[in-house]
Amino acid sequence: MDYVIAFDSTQQAIRTEMLLDYAGIDIDTMPTPKEITAGCSISIGIRGEDLPQVAGILRRERVEIRGIYFKSPEGYVTIAW
Repeated sequence: MDYVIAFDSTQQAIRTEMLLDYAGIDIDTMPTPKEITAGCSISIGIRGEDLPQVAGILRRERVEIRGIYFKSPEGYVTIAW
């Protein structure tokens, strides 16, 4: 997975998991990486090719997230979405 979506609440993580699963998007539910400060210990990994569709779903459904992160050689970097 190329990107990680982090959340402030478990409720939003579970909601996002359900929405993306319903949309047929391949995800990886995982513990939030320690390098990412978030209020929830659950994050969702997505592939880069799915980012535009995922961002559209998050906006349309008004999902509250901490951020979307890309893992670079220097660590996790927040991306504008």
